[in-house]
Amino acid sequence: MNEQSENVMDFYEMELDERILKAIAKLGWQKPTLIQEKSIPLLLEGKDVLLRARTGSGKTAAFAIPVIQKILNGKQTSMHQETKALILAPSKELCQQICQVIKHLTTKCSREVKCINIALSDDITSQKPLLVEKPDLIISTPGKVLQHIKAQNLNLKTSLDMLVIDEADLIFSFGFESEVKELLQFLPNIFQAILASATLSNDVQNLKKLVLHNPVTLKLEEPDLAPASQLSHYHLHAEELDKATILYALLKLHLIRGKTVIFVNTVDKCYKLKLYLEQFGIRTCVLNSELPATIRCHSVNQFNQDVYDIIIASDEKALEAPGAIEDFKAIKSSKRDKDKNSGVARGIDFQCVANVINFDFPLDSNSYIHRAGRTARGNNQGSVLSFISLKEKPCLTEIDNYFRKHGEDKSIFKLYQFKLEEVEAFKYRAKDAWRAVTKIAIREARLKEIKQEILNSEKLKSYFEDNPTDLKVLRHDKALHTVRIQPHLADVPDYIVPDTLKALTGIGKKNKRKRKNKIMQHSTKLKAKRSNPLLSMQFEDFKKKKKN
Repeated sequence: MNEQSENVMDFYEMELDERILKAIAKLGWQKPTLIQEKSIPLLLEGKDVLLRARTGSGKTAAFAIPVIQKILNGKQTSMHQETKALILAPSKELCQQICQVIKHLTTKCSREVKCINIALSDDITSQKPLLVEKPDLIISTPGKVLQHIKAQNLNLKTSLDMLVIDEADLIFSFGFESEVKELLQFLPNIFQAILASATLSNDVQNLKKLVLHNPVTLKLEEPDLAPASQLSHYHLHAEELDKATILYALLKLHLIRGKTVIFVNTVDKCYKLKLYLEQFGIRTCVLNSELPATIRCHSVNQFNQDVYDIIIASDEKALEAPGAIEDFKAIKSSKRDKDKNSGVARGIDFQCVANVINFDFPLDSNSYIHRAGRTARGNNQGSVLSFISLKEKPCLTEIDNYFRKHGEDKSIFKLYQFKLEEVEAFKYRAKDAWRAVTKIAIREARLKEIKQEILNSEKLKSYFEDNPTDLKVLRHDKALHTVRIQPHLADVPDYIVPDTLKALTGIGKKNKRKRKNKIMQHSTKLKAKRSNPLLSMQFEDFKKKKKN
């Protein structure tokens, strides 16, 4: 079914429960997106549906709203508490994200609709009491829900009405094919099934045959990226040090405003960039794909809750050596084998992102699509700025050609007008700060984060109680070789700000106000000394000495 829509149906026209409508209004969703408008009525009718829509189009709410509505409908006739819906996702981060959306949509009916996410914890024994209460909706990765079924903590054979598989194109590629096939044996013969995906790959087609019965396929005629009226793409040619200089200038002069996701190609580069920006008083957090899911989700939540305005993430294990592009597929495959329950760029809902910065340019079109998909989500505006080094130019050409073949009449990339010579004074600071972040500093920063995780681990508390010496070693470890923070670097003096940017950034005015405040503070201190008999004696003595 290929659909285009001009007159968008409102949420209140879909016969939704008043409590859901109130939650939607609280979220500020004025009108449904195209995928929501087309899918919600079909799902409420009980049809099996395959949803295919680009990243950021609102697929999660498209299946979450009808699932909640059908659970509320069932409450009117049901005599017993039962688990009615199961939502599967390929990673723990996505499970957490879906859980947050469900919680927002059930704020007015949280007592009636009980939802739990069993993906985060690895201890199935501690989760058993939660499952005994038979929550209405369970969110999980396929492997985790299968563990609970085999441990007899969960029985879905007679109660389940709805099965949702989100990011269906990743379920098999993340290594869950055998788990899904085995899981289906423990489900009822008849249930409503929903697949949501950004692409219609072979894996999705195979999953469709396994799960769906006479489905409606919603393949919306829309591009992989948000339209040009909503999402702007810029590129800027610069080598590594120039990239660092420009990023420092853009952030410190507030030329980039709003919440920002910075993408690099390796985890080590995440920490290098964080330590570099910290020297200028720019606070960031890192989304490290190699840390446990709880830490990764905590980083995303801190960003979404405005604790940090900038998050640095990597979604590929790119090699710096020649041949990196050719080896990219093998790298991605090895990463998957290492932790099939984790994923960074793909599907993670960084909320209200205004800008995506590709400090390292992605190696293929899919990576670019999913990075760009972190912004301009729903009906929001966004921009993508990509730094392109000499060795990254072939990737830019390849990705540009891909979009031209898929419907774009001209290049989507506009040249970002930025004169590097105007911020030459910034380069001296940037050069020293960039070189200060050595491999040892990066390693120690990563070790520090791991050590902190060990100290905060609930599982290791009992071990440390029995082995206090080990805890003492961790707490009184040798001083880390961290990058020395120089407070003066956090300020931007007037003389290094280009005249063309002073009026735009307001840096000059801010510094004048700071100087004026310092003078006033100094004057106040002198007055206080004169009014205090003890201090005034010292003050007068000082003046006499000075005259002599």
